[in-house]
Amino acid sequence: MEGVSNDPTAPVPASVPVPDGPFRPEPGDRDLAPQFVLPLVVRIERAAPPARTDALETAARAVLVMLADARSTGDGAWARAMRDWQDARIRKVVRRARGAEWRRAGALPGVTVTGKSAEVRVFPPVPLDGWPKDLARLQVSGTDLDDPEPPAGADPCAPVLWLNPGLDMSAGKAMAQAGHGAQLAWWELSDGERAAWRDAGFPLSVRTADPARWPDLTAGGLPVVRDAGFTEIAPGSCTVVADHPALRTPPGGAPGA
Repeated sequence: MEGVSNDPTAPVPASVPVPDGPFRPEPGDRDLAPQFVLPLVVRIERAAPPARTDALETAARAVLVMLADARSTGDGAWARAMRDWQDARIRKVVRRARGAEWRRAGALPGVTVTGKSAEVRVFPPVPLDGWPKDLARLQVSGTDLDDPEPPAGADPCAPVLWLNPGLDMSAGKAMAQAGHGAQLAWWELSDGERAAWRDAGFPLSVRTADPARWPDLTAGGLPVVRDAGFTEIAPGSCTVVADHPALRTPPGGAPGA
């Protein structure tokens, strides 16, 4: 079809209708709601920055921890903000802190999640123009990290958040995208599957997909993040595939079968 790319890494052309959702590039019903953002702060000390992959995985787990927290549901203290945020664009912004900045951030309501070398604190959603002062002053752009050595292969029996091999994203951007992927997987799971994942400590890995496998991943019925294009990459770009074992569809079967 003219104007439609067969490359799933490419942005969605403006002429192709996209169902309303948190990542669509065009305005939709979600834009009618008040807009909130989920703040995440990664600790990056000059002498001991975390490894990139560990930071991405820790950020994804932090989003899941926030979603599963009792304060985020029912009549919990954060439940209203979480509902308002999830009714809109589910924006996530990653900022970085060190030293006294990190300590001040730690004094605000939230949850700190620790990985092998990474520490990420996630906070309840705030209005786009209503950031707490101690978070608003933190830097958001230019957050980048490296892996000192290539990460090990992903556990095929555990959830994997596959990154688009054709996109170049800063660590901060990739952390937010990994969080989106984890959230989409969470939304698709049953209550029992959510509880099992939570009770296991939210095991997951974040890996860059093999370019040859990426088309099958994006077309396999798994949750796919298509970025709204607010920063760094083109609107509609496919960034993450959330490959949770319970959501995989075997040949001739239903997900999780």
